[in-house]
Amino acid sequence: MRKLISGAQTGVDRAALDVALSLGIRCGGWVPCGRLAEDGVIPEKYPGLRECDSRDYAVRTRLNVIDADATLVLSRGALSGGTALTVELAQSLGKPFLHLDLDTMAFPEARDRLREWLSVNAPSVLNVAGPRASEDPSIHSASEAVLVAVLSGHCGPVSTGDQSPAG
Repeated sequence: MRKLISGAQTGVDRAALDVALSLGIRCGGWVPCGRLAEDGVIPEKYPGLRECDSRDYAVRTRLNVIDADATLVLSRGALSGGTALTVELAQSLGKPFLHLDLDTMAFPEARDRLREWLSVNAPSVLNVAGPRASEDPSIHSASEAVLVAVLSGHCGPVSTGDQSPAG
């Protein structure tokens, strides 16, 4: 993988960008006009973000699915809102996607399924999406743990070992 993208919303999106930065993986993605997120303006520390012409989150969601070779969705429980839209768009556009429900699988299973899926699909650009922090306050740390466990062995020098995501 050469690049990781997301919509930079709080929660899973930011976890993906934080992991990319810590591992030295190129990152970016489409964000709403004005760098809008639920916590205000998306911080400038995230490089490679591009503002779309709309403040509508659905617009940036579609652009990120289009620009990616594959999409990873991390969640706990049933998908809703923009996270469900991400999967619908990936399906309608014929793009590979993987949904890992961290409520229904233990950390080692999530880690191993993601490793296998990345090996099979070998995306050059991976879109990562999921619920925002207001919907699941600990989804950032859970997502970060899975991503670091998988990507640190393949994409960069940082390794935090096999951590169980906070739950």
